[in-house]
Amino acid sequence: MSKNLHNTQQKNSQREFIFQKKNYQFMFVGLAFITLGFVLMSGGGSDDPNVFNPEIYNFRRIRLAPTLVLLGLGIEIYAILLNPTNKK
Repeated sequence: MSKNLHNTQQKNSQREFIFQKKNYQFMFVGLAFITLGFVLMSGGGSDDPNVFNPEIYNFRRIRLAPTLVLLGLGIEIYAILLNPTNKK
C-alpha cells in the first residue's frame, strides 16, 4: 500500500524549473552588460611602472563601464524577481 502511494506521489510531483525562458533571456542580457562593463573597464595601464598613463581616468573607465556593470546587476535582479506565469 505504501509503495503505491509513493509511486503516485512521484508521478504527481514532476520536476519543474524555477525560472522560465523569459527569466533566462533577461539573465543573459544582464550578464552581457556586466561582461561588457568589465571589458571596457580593463586596460589603460603602462608597460613602465615609472611612467604615469592618464588614460586610466577617461570617461569610458570612470563613468561608462561602472554604469554598465550596475545596469547589468539591476537587470539580473529583475530577471530573478520576474514571474512570467502571472498574466493580468
